[in-house]
Amino acid sequence: MVDRSERTDEGSVLPLTIGYVVLALVLIIVCVDVTSLYLAQRRVEAVADAAALAGADGFELDVRSGDPVARLTNAGVHAQASDIVLAHGEATLVHASSPDGTSARVSVSAVWHPPITSIFVPDGVVVQATATSRTAFADTLGD
Repeated sequence: MVDRSERTDEGSVLPLTIGYVVLALVLIIVCVDVTSLYLAQRRVEAVADAAALAGADGFELDVRSGDPVARLTNAGVHAQASDIVLAHGEATLVHASSPDGTSARVSVSAVWHPPITSIFVPDGVVVQATATSRTAFADTLGD
């Protein structure tokens, strides 16, 4: 029989080390995937912002009571926004319109695939952003 006072802790460090290595690897994998998702969301937001700005430039000038008035149309906003989204290549234009005739609202989406854990999410995750921009001439020309 081995006396308790003669026992050593030899060999008990290896399972602890393996556990910490596994925990560190899981933490690194999660951090890489979350960072990639964050960057994908920021890219989609940037495309939506650029498309909304371009859509706000798709105005038509009308003359009312002798004064020029800039007016946005749904077709003009959609045409300008779709050109920007197509130039980007990764995103898809979901919706582009002018709800009030002076601002452009654009929704863009893309599919994000996790760089490391894509085996668990084979179809990816849809990332969507909506941006609104006002035409610069709506307030100045009508006054």
